Amino acid sequence: MLASSEESHIPLQVEPSPMIRGKAWVYGDDVDTDVIIPGPYLRTKDVRELACHAMEGLDPEFAKQVRPGDVIVAGKNFGCGSSREQAPLALREAGVSCVVAKSFARIFYRNAINVGLPVVEAAVVARQGEVVEVDLAAGKVTVGGRTFLGTKIPDFLLEILQDGGLVAHRRKEKEGAL
Repeated sequence: MLASSEESHIPLQVEPSPMIRGKAWVYGDDVDTDVIIPGPYLRTKDVRELACHAMEGLDPEFAKQVRPGDVIVAGKNFGCGSSREQAPLALREAGVSCVVAKSFARIFYRNAINVGLPVVEAAVVARQGEVVEVDLAAGKVTVGGRTFLGTKIPDFLLEILQDGGLVAHRRKEKEGAL
C-alpha cells in the first residue's frame, strides 16, 4: 500500500446522500490496469507523477485534459488485468471524482474503495463531455436527463469513501476507540 497517497488526498466530503457531478470521459469494455497506469510508472511512490500518466496507455491526452470532478464512464470489466493499486490511485489523483462502469474487475473495485475513489456499477450511456451526476448512496446516475439505476454502494463501503479511503477510515476508527 502506498501510505503517502493518503496524506496528499483530500477526503470526499459527502452528506448522507453524496452527489458527484462532472464531465464524462467515455471508454469501452475491458479497460485494463496496464492502460490506466502503464508499467514503467509503477516504480514511483509520487502520486502526482502517477496522475501525470493516468490513462496514458489508452488516451495519451487524458492526464493533460482531465479536470477535478470529472467522471469516467465505461463498459464492462473496467480495471481488469493486474491488481495494481496504483491504477485507481492515479485516476483519483488526476482529479477523477468517480468511475461508473457496467462492471468492474473485483480487485480494481476494492482497490478503488481502499484509496477513496468512488465506483458505481451501472450500465450508463453517455457521450464524451456530457455532464454526469452520480448519487453514490442510491447507485443512481443521471446523464442528459436520462437516469440509470445501478448497484448501491453498501453503507460500510460508503463510510470508507466518506473517510477518504481505508487507511483514513481505520485511523478514524482507532481514534474513536480511545
